[in-house]
Amino acid sequence: MKKITITDLITWKQQGQKFASLTAYDASFAQLFEQQDVPVLLVGDSLGMVLQGKSDTLSVSVAELAYHTRCVRAGSPNSLLMADMPFMSCTTPEQACTNAAELMKAGANMVKIEGGAWLAETVKMLTERAVPVCVHLGLTPQSVNIFGGFRVQGRDDEKAEQMVADAVALEQAGAQIILLECVPASLAKRITDTVSVPVIGIGAGSDTDGQILVMHDMLGVSANYMPKFSKNYLAETGDAREAVAKYVQEVANGEFPGPAHTFK
Repeated sequence: MKKITITDLITWKQQGQKFASLTAYDASFAQLFEQQDVPVLLVGDSLGMVLQGKSDTLSVSVAELAYHTRCVRAGSPNSLLMADMPFMSCTTPEQACTNAAELMKAGANMVKIEGGAWLAETVKMLTERAVPVCVHLGLTPQSVNIFGGFRVQGRDDEKAEQMVADAVALEQAGAQIILLECVPASLAKRITDTVSVPVIGIGAGSDTDGQILVMHDMLGVSANYMPKFSKNYLAETGDAREAVAKYVQEVANGEFPGPAHTFK
């Protein structure tokens, strides 16, 4: 796989070419994913749940994410690699810059932060200092205690309008990717059509520019349960490499996600 950049993702959006993404946490799986042409990998704070067995992501540290970012980069030198900014790591723009620098030095091409338009100043400061940003909207797991659990977001008109406004404001501030989690498919389509940057969805329907899944969900080995928006590709194929290849193909041809994986 050739080296993937944000320019590639923008071109794919303009051409209507959908792309698949996965979370990754170690060199071995990162290498497998690159061999199956997964262009975008995310070192997610989801590691707190799928690797550490926690009930949420809140205890994950910047140092832990930097460690796993180094591991993933070693296995996948050519993917566009995003790394999560964990809970309370960007309470001020200055703090965000300090923590983002650690993740970029570990091998990330971009950091992902959770939140709405209030992050505009942080996004602007990061991008001015050569740190590309993906902004995560919708169900933001770090806000689990505010939401009262892992719930679909943007189902009422007011919250939907706010999410659209947040996406526009954050693009204007410099965000280069928008990630939407657990939002109605119609809202995800509207945001995807409104912004010019690539939009990656998870539980956001099939009209986003790209899709992402937690690798443990895609392989059916998550400790707790299979989310509605995911699919067990390992059960269908019986081989990890074939599972990843099938996921990549089904995203590209629009077969995944289907109606069964979508919120209305």
